[in-house]
Amino acid sequence: MPISTPRRLPLARRRFGSAGLGVLLSALLGLAACAPQAPRPSFIGVAPPIGGVQPMMPGPVGPLRAAMLLPLTGPQAPLGQAMLNAGYMALFDESQSGIELAPRDTGGTPAGARDAARAAIADGARVLIGPLTSAEVAAVAEPARAAGVPVLAFTNDSQRAGAGVWVLGITPRQQVRRVVAAAAAQGVQRFALGAPDNDFGRALAEALRGATGDLGLPPPSIALHPANSDPGMAASGARISGGRAEAVLIGEAGDRARRFAATWVAEAQAGGQTPRLLGTALWLNDTALGREPALEGAWFAGPDGRARARFEARYRDAFRETPPRVAATAYDAAAIATRSLRSGALPGQVTGGEGFAGADGPLRLLPDGQTLRGLAVYAVSAGSEPQVIEQAPVPGAPGF
Repeated sequence: MPISTPRRLPLARRRFGSAGLGVLLSALLGLAACAPQAPRPSFIGVAPPIGGVQPMMPGPVGPLRAAMLLPLTGPQAPLGQAMLNAGYMALFDESQSGIELAPRDTGGTPAGARDAARAAIADGARVLIGPLTSAEVAAVAEPARAAGVPVLAFTNDSQRAGAGVWVLGITPRQQVRRVVAAAAAQGVQRFALGAPDNDFGRALAEALRGATGDLGLPPPSIALHPANSDPGMAASGARISGGRAEAVLIGEAGDRARRFAATWVAEAQAGGQTPRLLGTALWLNDTALGREPALEGAWFAGPDGRARARFEARYRDAFRETPPRVAATAYDAAAIATRSLRSGALPGQVTGGEGFAGADGPLRLLPDGQTLRGLAVYAVSAGSEPQVIEQAPVPGAPGF
């Protein structure tokens, strides 16, 4: 049985406040046990009934339905449950009545995602929210397009975007364009990339070529190394072609990023250069990066920390746990789907103009399935978390 928003939720909000919203969410989430393929969500305690607040009953046509494709069984089930929680938060925030959110279990596999999509479409879903991975999105795209049902996917693989499929994950392209624009505004013209030769590294390379080309800058130096190679040796090899670079984008994380940076900077300084180091959102929660002197002050682009903090606080208030990072993407997708159903417009149309203030910052969907995201620019700081040096801009402004 899908969950629809109750008719008197605004009154319940006023009566019970933020804490009461958490209780109300828990009570209605308990009803999700009868939803197709979805296990009972976990929550703290059992909510007492709220006088007069009942789930909306279908009218002659029935409520508008969105399906949420998630791994609700298997190894990724806890992640799927957290994303479902975020989806219900968005449903209550965005809709007064008439919208249903039906969870469908993908089992975390492409075949499971395809079957879940087909079942959801047959059951009347007008928007699909999810699935999680690139391979699952590829499996869902064909039946969704055949039925004319838009997809708001959680993956960050921009190759899956297009023709009614929007990619809402924070992509390498979004990150690179933001940090390159910030560096170029400070006078940097020559860029280099050192990254592993895998899907992520190749996506960074394509993004860097595109960003520098759009800004009218010289072509960047691209050096991809085997993913298991020694980071120091990889840095030395990359400098053969990128020695003149004024800024170096490092496609590594953790200890590998520290070792790569230390070697590049030491060799560059020996030649009388001090390049600016750039990274990716993989650095966002790594406070150990600041312990490497070469990385102190390095820049990277990431989601808006202020918006994220507000979302996490509300999620903890409702579910008594900290959400995983991808839960914010689930919230954004469910909120946009709800607006789309409520207005009768395509998802790309409801975020036009000023965009949508999402849980990871502002975003705007484009007709081709791509997503513009307003990302902040962070600087690595010794002894503390990365510090914001540029706030997230409105999508579509300079820097995209």
